[in-house]
Amino acid sequence: MHPAEALTSKQPATGVHPLRFLLWLMMVSITMIFAAYTSAYIVRREEGNWLEFDLPAGFLITTCIIVVSSATMQWAWFAARKDEITQARTGLLLTFLLGIAFLAGQWAMWGQLVDNRIFFGGTDANPSGSFLYVLTGVHGFHLITGLIFLLVVLRKSFNYQVHSRQMLSIGNVTIYWHFLGALWLYLYLFLLLNH
Repeated sequence: MHPAEALTSKQPATGVHPLRFLLWLMMVSITMIFAAYTSAYIVRREEGNWLEFDLPAGFLITTCIIVVSSATMQWAWFAARKDEITQARTGLLLTFLLGIAFLAGQWAMWGQLVDNRIFFGGTDANPSGSFLYVLTGVHGFHLITGLIFLLVVLRKSFNYQVHSRQMLSIGNVTIYWHFLGALWLYLYLFLLLNH
């Protein structure tokens, strides 16, 4: 065996693939960001000048969409593990479309907030509305990164680079997508309980 081949074939010292380790670090940092935002929300609410308003009912619909998208993502992973590549592609594509639907729903909810005169900034803005835009907007940004990741894995599936012997990319996107879904469930429940 060539020395260079010996180096690349060795397992990492941590027993975790470097890309998986990087994904876990990224998710920990995202979790810390949202922990800081929700802590700031609670502290700022206690200071007064806080407008109480009902969350748009459509947030429940987007929550259901992201839960279903987690199911289609898991289906894609199981299909890839069984070398059912067509089903894996279908699951990835459905997850992508549901992710787009989630973002479209969130955008519509922002429109409802504006219609109800709840703004992000300016003289008419209240901190409660601004926090809602920040929490949902930053989550939306991370969901966009998840959609890009999904497209990369979908392209790999069309090049037959996603199957039972090459599960790293679909495994990573599955973990990240479930994380984004769990993060949204946390945010939705947090906003329901703190509004």
